[in-house]
Amino acid sequence: MLKSMTGYGKATFEIAGKIITAEVRCLNAKQLDLNLRISNGLKELEMDIRSMAAQILERGKVEVCLFLENAPAASVKINTELFKTYFKALNELSKTVENKHSTDIFAQVLIMPEVVASSKEVWTEEELKTVLALVKEACRKANEYRIKEAQALELDLKQRIQLILTYLKTIEGFESERLTTIKERLNKSLNGLDIPFDANRFEQELIFYLEKLDITEEKVRLMQHCSYFLDTLQEDSCGRKLGFIAQEIGREINTIGSKCNHSEIQKNVVLMKDELEKIKEQSLNIL
Repeated sequence: MLKSMTGYGKATFEIAGKIITAEVRCLNAKQLDLNLRISNGLKELEMDIRSMAAQILERGKVEVCLFLENAPAASVKINTELFKTYFKALNELSKTVENKHSTDIFAQVLIMPEVVASSKEVWTEEELKTVLALVKEACRKANEYRIKEAQALELDLKQRIQLILTYLKTIEGFESERLTTIKERLNKSLNGLDIPFDANRFEQELIFYLEKLDITEEKVRLMQHCSYFLDTLQEDSCGRKLGFIAQEIGREINTIGSKCNHSEIQKNVVLMKDELEKIKEQSLNIL
């Protein structure tokens, strides 16, 4: 199923008076670029959340936010004995060295290792499973958003491929006129030289020249690539593949343009290129 790279999902749950909110935002990116914003009390779930988000969302610039509301304030504990030890050592040290600047030893001691410790909120195993399920639900909603947005993208891409095929069909109406014009122009140029020439040899060279300008193969390949593009739209995670097919479509359109030697055909080639550029832009936003 076709999915857009852009998506948003949100899920909220209440556990023991604490409101937990999970938000997932997805944007366009070539690879998976996952950024997590998690409340301190739930940091231990980071690896599990990363693994889950990568599996469900696959690709894109993804931001997962996990907020905790109404959480009890963390308690702070000061190691008094360690504080005194640090304070005494630093105070004695300041007396033995040349101290040109006033230093707040009290403040320095407070930031020393293990002097101040905050209690960590304890979560039961069941509560952690509920939080992970909440994140999974937000990811699922983000995917639903992606699918809904992709429906509009799919319709637009199909219409633009059909336009390219329509312009290609229009080109066919000018092909016989193009060949006749080339023959007449070459005949007129050769007759203007007013020198004898071998008519049979001229016909042979003309056939060889016209074969080089023939665009039948390019037209057939272009139709095949367009058909393949439409079939690929029904596949999962096809964004990169669509980009490659669009490059092949562009290659055939460019070859037709270089061979055409006809103003009306060239106009239709320009129109096909314009539609193809829009297709490429849209394909970048497909998962």
